[in-house]
Amino acid sequence: MKTLSLLLNDEAGFIISAELVLVMTIGVLAMVVGLTAVRDSVVHEMNDISHAIGAVSQSYGTNGLVKSCQNGKPHAWTQGFGFNDHKDECDCHVIQLVDVCGKNDPSTGAPE
Repeated sequence: MKTLSLLLNDEAGFIISAELVLVMTIGVLAMVVGLTAVRDSVVHEMNDISHAIGAVSQSYGTNGLVKSCQNGKPHAWTQGFGFNDHKDECDCHVIQLVDVCGKNDPSTGAPE
C-alpha cells in the first residue's frame, strides 16, 4: 500500500513533460504565424519589384554622326538607329498601392 501511495503522489516527471508539450505547442503556433507574415511580406515586395521593372521603358535611340575633314567633305559617318519599346502583355500599366489589412494610405493625408 505504501508503494501505491508513493506512486500516486509522485508527479515529478509529469508536470515537466506537460509544461514542455504546452510550451512547444505555443512555440510552433507562433512560428507558423510569424513565417506566414514573412511570406506575405516577401510576396508583396516581390510584386512591387516586378511592377517597377515592368514600368521601365527600354526605348533608346542615337543620332547620326558626321566627321568632317579640313576641306569640308565628310571623312566618316554613322547612321542613327533606335528602338521603341511597345507595350506587351508582360508590361505593367500603372504601379498601384495595395490596401493592407484595411489600413488607409498615409500618403493621401487621410487619417488612419
